[in-house]
Amino acid sequence: MYNTDMPTRAELPTSAQLLRSTLIAFVTAAVLLVSVVMPADYGIDPTGIGRLLNLTEMGEIKKELAAEAAADAAAQPAGIAAATAVQASPVAPVASPSAAPAAQAPKPVWRDETRITLKPGEGIEIKLSMNAGAKALYAWTVQGGVVNFDTHGDALGRSISYEKGRGVAADEGELEAAFKGKHGWFWRNRGDSAVTLLLQTGGDYEKIER
Repeated sequence: MYNTDMPTRAELPTSAQLLRSTLIAFVTAAVLLVSVVMPADYGIDPTGIGRLLNLTEMGEIKKELAAEAAADAAAQPAGIAAATAVQASPVAPVASPSAAPAAQAPKPVWRDETRITLKPGEGIEIKLSMNAGAKALYAWTVQGGVVNFDTHGDALGRSISYEKGRGVAADEGELEAAFKGKHGWFWRNRGDSAVTLLLQTGGDYEKIER
């Protein structure tokens, strides 16, 4: 029977070599944690590498899904009442007959019009590239149901949430960029059938992208 030769003392790694290997492994793990794991799992991107690799968006979507799941679980007992309240909510307040007629605001000029179909459970994000202080007009409507939405913005190392909604069929207004970066919307269809979402945008932005 052949026994494997035991390594000699000279062949064994020194303490300095073991320490160097440990430090290299630690530094590598830390770099991967900051540049890959944190952006992909938590949407936290202190270095900006995750944004370049499209990992930060994955983490943000995971956070959105987790928040929606928690909200769905909390609102489950009152689901029927909430749905009834959403359907009964008026889109706009009715003017009093005695009130003086208000001057009609000019219709906005739309630069882009985007139409999207969302299957049940499907979500999508659309962003406008904007400079700090720039203002963009928007209006979106849903045909065939309602959606959950999150209006937010992000840039290298910065993020902001402007508005969130659940079970909404339409929204419009003005989006003012808090800083230079990408600002826009994330929608998700939580219904049982496909819906069609129409987004119209205009104003001061460089480009629109998914």
